[in-house]
Amino acid sequence: MVTTPYTRRTVLQGAAAAGATAALAAPFVHGAYAAGQLRLGFWDHWVPGANDTLTKLCKDWGEKEKVDVQIDYITSQGDKLLLTGAAEAQARSGHDMLTFLAWAGAAQADALAPLDDVMGELIKVNGEVPEGITTVAKQNGHWIAVPAPVGSPTLPPCARIDYFKQYVALDLTQMYPAGAPPDKELADKWTWENFLLAAEKCQKGGHAFGMPIGVTNDSVAWCYAVLRAHGAQMTDTNGNITVKSDATRQVLEWFKKLVPFLPDGVFAWDDSSNNKALISGQAALIMNPPSAWAVAVRDARPVAEQLWTFPTPKGPKGRFDPAVPFFWGVWSFSKNIPAAKALLTHLCQRSSVEQTVAASHGYDIPQFAKLHDFKTWAIEEPPKGTIYNYPPRGDVQVVIPYGESPT
Repeated sequence: MVTTPYTRRTVLQGAAAAGATAALAAPFVHGAYAAGQLRLGFWDHWVPGANDTLTKLCKDWGEKEKVDVQIDYITSQGDKLLLTGAAEAQARSGHDMLTFLAWAGAAQADALAPLDDVMGELIKVNGEVPEGITTVAKQNGHWIAVPAPVGSPTLPPCARIDYFKQYVALDLTQMYPAGAPPDKELADKWTWENFLLAAEKCQKGGHAFGMPIGVTNDSVAWCYAVLRAHGAQMTDTNGNITVKSDATRQVLEWFKKLVPFLPDGVFAWDDSSNNKALISGQAALIMNPPSAWAVAVRDARPVAEQLWTFPTPKGPKGRFDPAVPFFWGVWSFSKNIPAAKALLTHLCQRSSVEQTVAASHGYDIPQFAKLHDFKTWAIEEPPKGTIYNYPPRGDVQVVIPYGESPT
């Protein structure tokens, strides 16, 4: 389960490298003359202790730069984070920097300060961000938000190692091992068509896949991954509706084959139902961030010891991991934009991101390409390496459910 207020309805390399690193590390503000206040609105992390690490990073920076940093952690429950952004944009008052989930930042693009200078330096050092993320963070030719390294989960498969060996004759840890590249032959066969076969075999073995089909986030996310993998898309770049297509029909036929192998009631499942199915030992597979695994570690360790996270199947058009990205934006009406930019730069340095990822036990996914090699994902257990393949690598593309087509 991943908590977000969005459904379909709410979405309307070395000298050069050294120089780039130095530029990234250089603050926008210096010394005592930078005195002032910076009010931050961050997402209230569900992982105990994660907020503490982010707070320390901000406070240590503030002490060094003589900036009074004030932090509010805002829950996404009840749309509070979304409503905070909308209210502040209208009032042109509030925090200097705020967290935006999925499409919320793009919706407030006119009220956000351009961050082209910040993103230019971050990309030089940290690598590119996925096209699907750029679609949101870059509006009207300008970066209006920075992809936040805190939060931003993806929803890839999390499955039972033992059930897949027993019923599907597939070793997930061989297909996508920890600390090593995927087994190409096995990964190439991990397609949505073979997903159907695996679903049938596990259902006949008494452990159906826990795949919700409704209007909640988990439902929308994984269904969209299937659509994109087959080339089906809701709209084009101009906003024209493009759902009526041969690709969509192909996906609908695919779902007609899948549904008989799913548990009864999946059309009424909420975002906790798939987690419960996995943690109880019933489901052989769900698509979810490592939150379900983390709860299993706490409440059902024998189950957790059999869980493995790995990329989505691929279709004719590729392999897509659905994501709920978080963004940090700076209001254009902020009285301390230079300091806000400096803090953004600091929080997105590799050393900072490594700390926040560790604090989240690997739940957080930084969107920059060169920040997917932290040891946290390799050492988390049980079993060791269980979430190594959670960050998108290789042929995995990150997409925001039901965004416009990039082509």
